Amino acid sequence: MAASDPGDIAAEFLVEPFVEGSPGAHVTAAVDAFAAHEIEVELGPFASSAEGDVDAMADAIAEMIRAAMTNGATSIQLRVAATAEEIPVPTLRDALDDILRMAEREIGTMAPDWDRDQKQRVVRMLEERGAFQLRGAVDDIARIMGVSRITIYNYLNAIEAETDG
Repeated sequence: MAASDPGDIAAEFLVEPFVEGSPGAHVTAAVDAFAAHEIEVELGPFASSAEGDVDAMADAIAEMIRAAMTNGATSIQLRVAATAEEIPVPTLRDALDDILRMAEREIGTMAPDWDRDQKQRVVRMLEERGAFQLRGAVDDIARIMGVSRITIYNYLNAIEAETDG
């Protein structure tokens, strides 16, 4: 069925941790939950998608969450809309926000409350995840952390010196 048919919906989901080319039991269990409801899943590099009858999709989504989490998933990102075209497309800025929220969860406090060591740890995490490839990321991260651009560059230089030495 096409997602534009009455009673159909589209879903996009990402089961973490995801390693391209090597999905774990948690990812295959999620896909199998849709297959059990005769819903085909299209695996993608950033998310997987499925379309189908609203009742079958609702049942498959509930089953997918149970199956993925009981098989080792650490998180599931899910977007549901009337059609695939209506599912919001995340931006690179959204990715930066997501990484910063993840850092706040790991550190256990909000960005404004981080001490110097925590800020350095977060800069390392952001560097490892490619956040500084985004145009303007240094300025955004400095503003969020309440430090100057120079401080962020100093943290990055210290990280580079550690890896070179």
